[in-house]
Amino acid sequence: MKKSKLQVAVIGAGGRMGQEIGEVLSQRKDTRAQVGVVRKGEASGFERSETSLSAPALKKADVWIDFSTLESFSANVKAAVQAGRPLVSGVTGLTEKHLKELELAGKKIPVLWSPNMSFGIAALRKALAVAAELEDFDFQIEEFHHRHKKDKPSGTAIYLQKTLAQHVKGKLPEPLAVRGGGIFGVHKVWMMSEEETICFEHQALNRRVFAKGAVQAAVWLANRKPGLYTMDDLFGGF
Repeated sequence: MKKSKLQVAVIGAGGRMGQEIGEVLSQRKDTRAQVGVVRKGEASGFERSETSLSAPALKKADVWIDFSTLESFSANVKAAVQAGRPLVSGVTGLTEKHLKELELAGKKIPVLWSPNMSFGIAALRKALAVAAELEDFDFQIEEFHHRHKKDKPSGTAIYLQKTLAQHVKGKLPEPLAVRGGGIFGVHKVWMMSEEETICFEHQALNRRVFAKGAVQAAVWLANRKPGLYTMDDLFGGF
């Protein structure tokens, strides 16, 4: 019996990331770009467009992916819970209130949130857990993004900072954030002693890397039990 394709709904389908995710869904053999949710107009590349999260078509989707805005984040999480749909979210700039909403949602549906969907960043976080054991080293995170990036420092920089904070003794300096041009995303972690310097660098060459990660996360999450997951949970399987 032929296995049916995973039906995916994408919130924020009209944005640049939403469009990338739609293309990745269409190119894979195991997924369908079923529904694109937009504020108005049509979602290019999706089988159908919707402007409301209460539309019946969204309840038929196997999983939702949200790459919309911080302003609509809470409403989107609530809608996913009400519809009983697994939710992958890549929305950045979350506050403690938003993180609490994710935690509560995870008690009812499978939820995976990450400010960066690339497997490279997941690998970097694991590397930092080891590197942070270095003694007599100073640590500094530096990040670069395009001039239109709203949050500063980025969600990824904060994510890496929290990873370091879990392993490094003492207070860490705030991440250095640079905005300019059309840079997709560069994150550097400096480790400096009086005798040597180490620098881990992750560079995103295009948005496709985040789209591929988000879709793979959706495929992985679709059949999980309720809970709050991160990219670390599925990284080990690749």
